[in-house]
Amino acid sequence: MNKKLHIVGELMNNSYARARKAFKARDPEGYARLAALEAGLGADYLTLNLDGTQRIQVRRQEMLDFLPEVIPAIQEATSTPIAFDNPSVDYHRIALAHYDRSKSGPPIVNSLAASRERLDEMVELVKHFDTLAVVMASETFVPGGTSQCLNAQDSHRAAKHFVELLVTKAGRRNDQIIIDPGLAPVGADTYGLVNIGLDAMRLISADPDLKGVHMIVGLSNFAWGTPKEVREELEKAYLTLGMEVGLDFALANPEKTPSPLPASHPMVTKLREALEQGRPGEGETSEISGFRQAEAIMAICREVEAVDF
Repeated sequence: MNKKLHIVGELMNNSYARARKAFKARDPEGYARLAALEAGLGADYLTLNLDGTQRIQVRRQEMLDFLPEVIPAIQEATSTPIAFDNPSVDYHRIALAHYDRSKSGPPIVNSLAASRERLDEMVELVKHFDTLAVVMASETFVPGGTSQCLNAQDSHRAAKHFVELLVTKAGRRNDQIIIDPGLAPVGADTYGLVNIGLDAMRLISADPDLKGVHMIVGLSNFAWGTPKEVREELEKAYLTLGMEVGLDFALANPEKTPSPLPASHPMVTKLREALEQGRPGEGETSEISGFRQAEAIMAICREVEAVDF
């Protein structure tokens, strides 16, 4: 595990109360303060996601109108580059037009995916503005549309497709491409999705055609729904397992000091064993092994709660 873990700070996202407050007030300085906070905590990139959540409804035009105000304020507060996160081509077009790369270096476009409308335009933006790009390898093209990747091989093929697309159509080098294999909440993962992501990263790391690409997950998804006493340690244990197979970026809350645990840490061992429970044995369905994995995760949570009590 000799790669550096690059943290993409996620606090400028309406899932967080401080960001919601700043967005509701259309307060660029509120975002600037969050950006400075994340940069001070060592974030390598800062996500700017103005989209709605369960707690706030945001109209598309409201996001587009606010971008020209908020981006300069963020760049005045810190030189840390921004990762623009939205499925809308128009969002990225406006954001990139108002981003000053002379202050912060190349930004990230997050994300390209098989299901994106106007995907060709998104690829063109990556080329025109000379950005890094996050690629979703959790979904793939199928005849007549798109589909979720339900095994590591599908995710590997999706990654290869997008890397070839970005190299040939957008002039990207492999090291300008960041692949997201997806990360499910482990407490509710009864389909082996966490293992699929880890196995996909293993395949991507071993593929000479993909040498140099980066890999990212949304870390906060992993321990969602688990007791707060165990959440941060579970996330850090996952980072240990992920970095063993090539993970080197994480979208995360820098206030929680996201970093891998030592491989010998008891939580790493417990998580590794729980995920092994999620691998189907001979003649088993993935549903059977998935529920066995979920029970193993619940046992970890109960154990930690009992100790804290």
